[in-house]
Amino acid sequence: MNVIIKELSADGIEDVQEFLFKMIKLEFGYDYVPEWHQDVMNLDEYYINPEKNNFFVAYLDSGEIIATIGIRAYDKDFPEFRHFYSKDTTSSIWRLFVDRRCRRCGLASKMFAIAENFAYVVGYNEIYLHTHKNLDGALRYWTKMGFVVVLDTNDELETVHMDKKIRGLEIDSPSIEYRHAVKL
Repeated sequence: MNVIIKELSADGIEDVQEFLFKMIKLEFGYDYVPEWHQDVMNLDEYYINPEKNNFFVAYLDSGEIIATIGIRAYDKDFPEFRHFYSKDTTSSIWRLFVDRRCRRCGLASKMFAIAENFAYVVGYNEIYLHTHKNLDGALRYWTKMGFVVVLDTNDELETVHMDKKIRGLEIDSPSIEYRHAVKL
């Protein structure tokens, strides 16, 4: 099957929100939490409208969403990083989810490469993210993508903060067609 990766447009918001909340429930075991999901509820304000932000969605030929990734200006206010990251030079990764049926085929890496290239093109120097050690394979995956741990909080959520210097990639367009056999 072909997988097509596109930038999120206003007419796709509801379907993406449904996919995101399904994945959040599967991965984290909880539903909507207002203080954690403002970006999901306001995808246009966080990802579509700002020039230096974007959200990419992977679709099967059937139109089914199978993966997402968001990239936006760093906007957290963690005391540990208050003078370390800048919204002008630091981007942050959000909402990388891949349907469980489509994992281990390179799709997450392709999604990240597109997001990283977008960040490079719009002028960011680095990418920040936080993940959780209790997510199966997350820390290993992000390390493989070139991220380094800058703070392991050892908190109840097992939060790990990571960053990476951006390197330019040779991707012609952020909206590309990615062909890969996906076993469903």
